[in-house]
Amino acid sequence: MKKDWLTPEELAQQTGFSRQTINKWVKKEGWNTAPKPGVQGGKARIIHIDERVKLFLKSTRHAAEPAVNYRVSQNSLPALLMSSLQQLSSVEQEKMAALLLREGIQGILQRLGIRNE
Repeated sequence: MKKDWLTPEELAQQTGFSRQTINKWVKKEGWNTAPKPGVQGGKARIIHIDERVKLFLKSTRHAAEPAVNYRVSQNSLPALLMSSLQQLSSVEQEKMAALLLREGIQGILQRLGIRNE
């Protein structure tokens, strides 16, 4: 993170978490905050993004995962599936393979709410 101080909203946007989750962590983890300059009433705060905050965010599953852009150009189902699978990271591919082996296609269809009628 490039800035030393961020609002909960800015930190939420950068990490993919909700503002409410960020505010919960501020209280629970005791992160350093300061009043937001120019806002009266004292409720608006900014968070000091120190090493403790960075380490905590890295320890969370979502923030530790690399950002991946998924792109699909074909529109047939086999091409769409192949393209999607090729864009997964190696860790994601391993998890998908394990899910397929464990659940089978019927299990995956059930998870998607698609039942064999």
